[in-house]
Amino acid sequence: MSEPTSTAVAAPPVLTLTSLAWSIGGATIVGGVDLTVAEGELLALIGPNGAGKTSLFNLVSGVTRPTGGTITLAGVYVHRLPPHRRARLGLGRTFQSSSVFPTMTVAEHVELAARAAGARRVTGTDTAGVLERVRLSHRAAELAGGLSHGDKRKLELAMLLAPTIHGDGPRLMLLDEPMAGVAAEEVGELTEVIRWLHREEGRTLLMVEHHMDVVIDLADRIAVLHHGVLLAQGDPAAVMADPEVQRAYLGEEL
Repeated sequence: MSEPTSTAVAAPPVLTLTSLAWSIGGATIVGGVDLTVAEGELLALIGPNGAGKTSLFNLVSGVTRPTGGTITLAGVYVHRLPPHRRARLGLGRTFQSSSVFPTMTVAEHVELAARAAGARRVTGTDTAGVLERVRLSHRAAELAGGLSHGDKRKLELAMLLAPTIHGDGPRLMLLDEPMAGVAAEEVGELTEVIRWLHREEGRTLLMVEHHMDVVIDLADRIAVLHHGVLLAQGDPAAVMADPEVQRAYLGEEL
């Protein structure tokens, strides 16, 4: 008996990188990367220091222009567009170092981000709803400068979600080492916030992270970058069991 055929049509990837490259001064930093991120997927990008992970994020977000290849976001070629145009197409990003306004309240950050995304009227209920999703509503009236590092990371996620006040919000969220500098006791709750955004809200995320327990816990797939090229990608367990990945990433088998 032949297997039944499916008539379902797979949704196109949110992000497609084709032969994406960046060289500077004769040195290749990113060397011809082919990668896709599917709708609703959490893809973790890992690799040793200097592998080119943040450089890849800079190319995707528009901080750096590629010297070769293409970037497609939600079906639109964006590799020649400036960062603000990519943001309007639904790209949001956090950085390795937290960036907040220390003398503004937590709620004011969300309001500012919502207005920057086009919201004309933002109420306290609106900001409270966003902050609730990142477990930060109890700090709405506090100054951002007084937050712990973990809570600053949550605030950055809230700012990415602020456009949901008047629309659908980001199609793709780039998280560049969200656990960097976060105290051990805060890692668990921040992990749960990211899990909620991914699994309950269906957000699409591309995440760079060095905490391997967090990566394995959260990721649908892992892509390993080494010397600017993709070494492997696929199911987390299979990728981490790959001897070549183990040698490149840790210098020894896991």
